[in-house]
Amino acid sequence: MAERGVEVDHSSIYRWVQKFSPKLEAAFRQSKKRPVGMSWRIDETYIKIKGQWRYLYRAVDKEGQTVDFLLTARRDQQAALRFFKKAIQQHGLPAKVTIDKSGANTAALEALQEETGHKIEISQSKYLNNLVEQDHRAVKRVVRPMLGFKSFASACCTFRGIELMHMIKKGQMLDGNGMKLPAPGQFYSLAA
Repeated sequence: MAERGVEVDHSSIYRWVQKFSPKLEAAFRQSKKRPVGMSWRIDETYIKIKGQWRYLYRAVDKEGQTVDFLLTARRDQQAALRFFKKAIQQHGLPAKVTIDKSGANTAALEALQEETGHKIEISQSKYLNNLVEQDHRAVKRVVRPMLGFKSFASACCTFRGIELMHMIKKGQMLDGNGMKLPAPGQFYSLAA
């Protein structure tokens, strides 16, 4: 904004993020997100909110495309199951899931298999999960300079915006007219 001669206070930008991130992400997921592969890598990372550690569950496919994300207060079977259901609602059931040695993720996947009756191959390998571990870096790089999150709700909205921009940068947005738009053009097409 400063490049264009417009002075904007950081609190105005914060309010814009809180208001528009959920709407833009919903528009992106509704009709603009590219399909992802059937082999997922799933992991969680820690985020500090109001002085307490919270968990950001993230999944990428084997090509590195973001499948889904979910910010939760706990790291347990219920939270992992909620994350898996959210990802499956958008992309369908995966054929293979690679996770770390987390017991919560394993239990959630087993419960999901019982519930759906669909066989999902579960692989527990920290080396195959390096793809999602490296993908965490892009999110952490944006979060690190921030002064921290004061509420869980504002953190959720902010992460929706961060993840949306990360997916756009990866080229996960479908373009309707066959033209390859740069990242700002893709972003502006969401608002249209």
